[in-house]
Amino acid sequence: MATLQHTDELYHILEDEICALKILPGEALSENQLCKRFGVSRTPIRSVLQRLEQNRFVQIIPCKGTIVTTIDIGVVDQLIFQRVAVEGMVFRDFVQSCSPMEILALEHLYNMLLEAAAGRSDPENFDFNHFLSCDLAMHAYWFRKTSKEYLWEQMTRPQADYSRFIRLDIVGARNVSSVVSEHAEMLRILREKDLDAIEPLMRTHLYGGVSRMGSKIYSDEYRVYFKLPESNK
Repeated sequence: MATLQHTDELYHILEDEICALKILPGEALSENQLCKRFGVSRTPIRSVLQRLEQNRFVQIIPCKGTIVTTIDIGVVDQLIFQRVAVEGMVFRDFVQSCSPMEILALEHLYNMLLEAAAGRSDPENFDFNHFLSCDLAMHAYWFRKTSKEYLWEQMTRPQADYSRFIRLDIVGARNVSSVVSEHAEMLRILREKDLDAIEPLMRTHLYGGVSRMGSKIYSDEYRVYFKLPESNK
């Protein structure tokens, strides 16, 4: 019998696989196959699938089964808007209060990002999850130093639309160099206390995925990943 803790583990395994695009939008999740894979009965599997549906990762269709949701580009846009507004304010507070030692700490994190980006010349073996972790570590630093950890946790928890869009952006567009250069600009702003440059940079950086994907969102290759406005279908 699966314990509550075990059921929670099963949920996070499937959530992680959906976020990492190992399980693709539109893919069917079979209760029988999941029971066989995890060695559990239908009861915990159904509980996990219901929880995934509550968090927008899947849709359970009566008499048809469970289907992984597509990425709602409208939700992605709203979440980016929210993050631009919140992170712009947090970064501004950090720029005004940061110490020379904190800038050195961020420079170290930036160097780790550079190392992670070095593998982009070999797309097949590029570890984009590690690259994303290094990217997020810089952002997390100024949330932590301004005592805004709770906000950061809320904005970066696994999310059916935005989490997958970020990964699709890096895997599909391969434009790691622009992400790196934008983080370099963040360091410049810190060193020079250039407050006027914060909002334009945050908009460029956080909306960068939309710009990089561009018309690819509507291409035959990628449109299967997205729920698009009716007028664009």
